[in-house]
Amino acid sequence: MTDQATARFNMIEQQIRTWEVLDPQVLATLNNMPREAFVPEAYRGLAFADIEIPLAHGQQMLSPKVEGRFLQALQLQAKDKVLLVGAGSGYLAALMAQHCAQVTALEIFPELCAQATQSLTKQGIQNVQVIELDGHNGYESQAPYDAIVFTASSPVEPEGVRYQLSIGGRLLIVLGQAPVMQATLIQRLAEHSYKQDVLFETSLAEMQNAPQAQVFSF
Repeated sequence: MTDQATARFNMIEQQIRTWEVLDPQVLATLNNMPREAFVPEAYRGLAFADIEIPLAHGQQMLSPKVEGRFLQALQLQAKDKVLLVGAGSGYLAALMAQHCAQVTALEIFPELCAQATQSLTKQGIQNVQVIELDGHNGYESQAPYDAIVFTASSPVEPEGVRYQLSIGGRLLIVLGQAPVMQATLIQRLAEHSYKQDVLFETSLAEMQNAPQAQVFSF
């Protein structure tokens, strides 16, 4: 086993499995997709570490265990159409692309947009479209989606995004403000019916132009 293969194996066994990611298809995808290929060269030695790896413009890759939990929670199907807000390095888009029909990944920073596109192309992934766009309100022009995922946090749920889900669709977003944030899964059960579950507590950087909670003064 090569050093990288050993490091990847240890990442899955010591970080991801211990964080209740046990879906065999998710674990197989994490094992087969070369995470190091999406990590900036300066940090490639940390590709499998339990950290958020820095990207340009103050952005970060999600930690491996959070990526695993996100992928497992979405329960993607082969026919699904997915919106990813915050393409970042392109790695989470690459993971999701193995489980669904199409991923539209929005990225506000041109440099990250170009890098994600390049990394995805090098891996031969053809069902991800990376678009340079501020996605804090989703991307209504291509709705509805079977899954919508935000890779940065928001103090409150962005208005109108849940309405871009198909019936049965899932919205996964980290809500709240540091130090208490909650990874939240919102499912659209019917036209006007939604179910909301807190999956786990975590802390992510706030997305660009995130909606802010109203402050009341008395």
